[in-house]
Amino acid sequence: MFWPMFAVAMGFLGLAVLGVLAVRVFLEARRLGRQVADSARRINRAAEDLERAAVSTARAVDAL
Repeated sequence: MFWPMFAVAMGFLGLAVLGVLAVRVFLEARRLGRQVADSARRINRAAEDLERAAVSTARAVDAL
């Protein structure tokens, strides 16, 4: 009777460990998603700045 109860307890413990790991993976994936979104915003801002600088430079060249 000991071994079946031990197997059930180990099965429950294994599921609990998998649950904890699943939560950790979920939280890290959310954090990574936020970092990717932040990086995309920064890249878009830099692209807009570069475009403004290019327009400014083109106007200065045309004025010459």
